[in-house]
Amino acid sequence: MTAVASDMTYFASADGDLAYREAGSGDPLVLIHSGFVDHRVFDDVIPALARTHRVIAPDVRGHGASANATRPFRWPDDLAALLRHLDAGPAVLAGVSMGGVIVTDTLLEHPELVRAAVVAGASTGEFRDTDPWHREIQAETARCLAAGDVEGWLKAFLSFVPGPHRTLDEVDPDIPRRLTEMALNTLSKHRPGEKDRHVRVTDTWSRVPKIDVPVLTLNGALDTPDVLAAAQRLADTVRDGRSVLIEGTAHYPMMEKPEEFTAVITDFLRTL
Repeated sequence: MTAVASDMTYFASADGDLAYREAGSGDPLVLIHSGFVDHRVFDDVIPALARTHRVIAPDVRGHGASANATRPFRWPDDLAALLRHLDAGPAVLAGVSMGGVIVTDTLLEHPELVRAAVVAGASTGEFRDTDPWHREIQAETARCLAAGDVEGWLKAFLSFVPGPHRTLDEVDPDIPRRLTEMALNTLSKHRPGEKDRHVRVTDTWSRVPKIDVPVLTLNGALDTPDVLAAAQRLADTVRDGRSVLIEGTAHYPMMEKPEEFTAVITDFLRTL
């Protein structure tokens, strides 16, 4: 079931209110969504995960119900402030795509707040696209955003759902419908040419070997080769890295294969 505004709690950050959803009790498990959408990408997995954990699912700054930035900011700093506010650290962090980068950045910048991590569809913020399909889609989304072409941007954005090996017709139509609703909501918060105040974390790969908590990379087997290769590099480089592929899905395994996604994370949590 999709959470509505009344289901959200708001944290007064140093630069506006940041929204998050909580469910369950126990050790904290933080779910961090992918870019342009919001916490609702996890709607299909939150109920099961909340049976054993205190699930915290924020809308990251500039997305969903959370405030836009009015000054320079870093997403891992926002997450750290929320965890301290909730007295929820050290927590297990699980992020998908952009959310996976936020997890890795938080591991590097605020290691005392992280007990373990699940990084899905991502590696570090210094990931470099090499796959031609991936580069083409990224270029098209950037072009359409700059031109204010919402329809063109949405078409390119939804290409990540099936990935390079399928067409959108091969995916449950409810998934692109839900993603479209979330993405249009986030886009409505911004305007073409708006100043990007996000400050990226740098010098990441050189610091990854120092990560000493368990890290699971979890990916859809139909995702792009460069994403899968970078995720495997992350698992191989940290001190305690593991990797799992979920067959039959690409960039949104929590939506296409929620039971398998939940089972993999639950198995990982049992090892901690």
